[in-house]
Amino acid sequence: MNKSTLISAMAIALAACTTSQDDEKFIGQQEPEIKDGKLTAEVLWAMGRIGAYDVAPDGKSFTYNVSYYSVENNKSHNVIYTQGTDNLEERNLLTTAASSEVSPQYINEGKQIAFLAADKDGNMQIWSMDADGSARKQLSNEAEGIDEFKFSPDGKKVLFIKTMKYGERTSDIHTDLDKASGRVINRLMYRHWDEWVESIPRPFVADFDGSELANTTDILGDEPYESPMRPFGGIEQLNWSPDSKTIAYTCRKLEGKDYACSTDADIFLYDVEAATCKNICKGEGYVRPEVDYTESLKNQQVNDMNYPGNVVSGFLLAGYDTNPAFSPDGKYIAWQSMERDGYESDINRLLVMNLQTGEIKQLAADFDTNVDTYIWANDSQTIYFIGTWHGTTHIYSTNIAEGSFKQITDGQYDYTSIALCGDQLLCSRQSMCEASELFLVDPTKAADSNVTPATQENKYFAENVAWGTVEPFWSKTVDGKDMLSWIILPPNFDKSKKYPTLLFCEGGPQSPVSQFWSYRWNMMIMAAHGYVVVAPNRRGLPGFGKEWLEEISEDYGGHCMDDYLSAIDDAAEQLTYIDKDRLGCVGASFGGFSVYWLAGHHDKRFKCFIAHDGIFNLEQQYLETEEMWFANWDMGGAFWNGHPKTFDNSPHKFVDKWDTPILCIQGEKDFRIVSSQAMSAFNAAQLRNIPSQLLIFPDENHWVLKPQNGVLWQRTYFAWLDKWLKD
Repeated sequence: MNKSTLISAMAIALAACTTSQDDEKFIGQQEPEIKDGKLTAEVLWAMGRIGAYDVAPDGKSFTYNVSYYSVENNKSHNVIYTQGTDNLEERNLLTTAASSEVSPQYINEGKQIAFLAADKDGNMQIWSMDADGSARKQLSNEAEGIDEFKFSPDGKKVLFIKTMKYGERTSDIHTDLDKASGRVINRLMYRHWDEWVESIPRPFVADFDGSELANTTDILGDEPYESPMRPFGGIEQLNWSPDSKTIAYTCRKLEGKDYACSTDADIFLYDVEAATCKNICKGEGYVRPEVDYTESLKNQQVNDMNYPGNVVSGFLLAGYDTNPAFSPDGKYIAWQSMERDGYESDINRLLVMNLQTGEIKQLAADFDTNVDTYIWANDSQTIYFIGTWHGTTHIYSTNIAEGSFKQITDGQYDYTSIALCGDQLLCSRQSMCEASELFLVDPTKAADSNVTPATQENKYFAENVAWGTVEPFWSKTVDGKDMLSWIILPPNFDKSKKYPTLLFCEGGPQSPVSQFWSYRWNMMIMAAHGYVVVAPNRRGLPGFGKEWLEEISEDYGGHCMDDYLSAIDDAAEQLTYIDKDRLGCVGASFGGFSVYWLAGHHDKRFKCFIAHDGIFNLEQQYLETEEMWFANWDMGGAFWNGHPKTFDNSPHKFVDKWDTPILCIQGEKDFRIVSSQAMSAFNAAQLRNIPSQLLIFPDENHWVLKPQNGVLWQRTYFAWLDKWLKD
């Protein structure tokens, strides 16, 4: 999962945990006792989590969401703040309801704020309030509720997303069996991420007279497709033109097997008045080519621009085309584009189309990694974007005239989102040592003096927790290449001591090991428990060029695994504080696969393993997962067609070499990597008399979202590590 996808996913995950209207407890900012400065699971869950934010048109204030969690009540609560940019101490809590209020956006020239809150029936609706929080009024009354929204620039219309029924239910077919729970399934994709596909998001546009919505229109009409794209797409996949006459939207107009096996999404321009749309990513008369979905699409596509009918203005637009945004003057439209169909981790390019001529240009073409997110500057010539390079994620600028790029920010940080704020930028920033906060960035100043903290949501924790430190460590791979690992050191680190050490295996499989902050795979809580962590940017991760990124495909047991062993071996040899006799190996998703694979190949390096949501059996995974394009691309196609380089390296084929205690963790609502994978691994370890434990969550997906489950995860995780690496 790439970084931009992960950011959207985090927003969805937080929304999924909000309280209902019936919950009476207001969960606000917390300052728990922190004993001896130690970061614990309970302390992590007490921290505020900054979410969506918006800047007033005059740039003098901004509004933002914060999520607070109660472990005791196993719930969360989203609140809305406003804050001035001239006086950053001026923070106002606008939330008054015990239920959550989310997605604040300035409207009416900044005089009001629109937001989502529950109506009397518990459905999320659009509300408005004055900028000081007064004069609250419900604007929408949609029976299904509203997921996200965006007002038109002239304020006369609203674009919004609703989740609508999709396909036939059993009760539709057999009306007398309204209590039957069985599902009759005839085609792919029948489930996605963590839900059965019985509903999909749809875009609507409605008139707005200042008081209520009227004349609602489904932009997709009778077409049976979704927009934005699940599971992680949001309102960022749709946008207004500056004149409010056109809506650009992202859509993959495919169903069934085509939908499950292809990433070919396009950008469409919808004429609001005429109710017509145009695909700007496909040539005239385009017909989708027939392909064999049991083989990797990369073996069927010709990358010299001959993929049939799918070339516009000299660009191959066969993969994900997402997140359109018009320039402020309306002359251009930009979007993120992946070149190849079926490859969800292809390099995300930044493309700009001249709407007069139809000419497309790639900006920052020499930036040899993903453009993760972007915004237009007011001059309609400059674009600010975020991208990861060498383990950090920063803000860059590019322009239409030259197409070159310039780095704006610096330091050991990850910038994760960006918005215009007058002459400055309002950005979210995090690191392995600090939770996400908002910062003002002046793009005209040097990187060492252009950043000002805008929020201090977690100041109490920053001042009262004893934090560890993070250092870069470069080592050589087996084929002589340079590899960056992050070394995370405990608080009050003493280099003369020996520390138990963890090898951290990244997921994705093509997500960067940058300066991320996580409330589960948190490097600082591992350090607080007395562990050194070695976190390599192994083969297959972005930020080190396209060749490095793509070497993992169809080679899960190749150099990417060599890289893990090289990293831990070199670190243990060169860093005298690492205890070679107390090494553990941990990871989730592809990191979980890595743990299972290394368990059969580690030559007694490690004393224990932890795998969360990992692939244990690749043949099993090929037919169990829901997004078939991923399995086809990364595995090379179906196992019955051969592909020994992939399937002969399945971890389950090396269980006879397992000799080390292992903890397997899994969510039963995870349809990306099904819970049978962890159960199979645990059962194999049990049958081989290997000390093992299974932590299973019936109500969690690929992540762990509920507070008490999160605390249970941390307690089980550290109890296992301490048992084998400390006792």
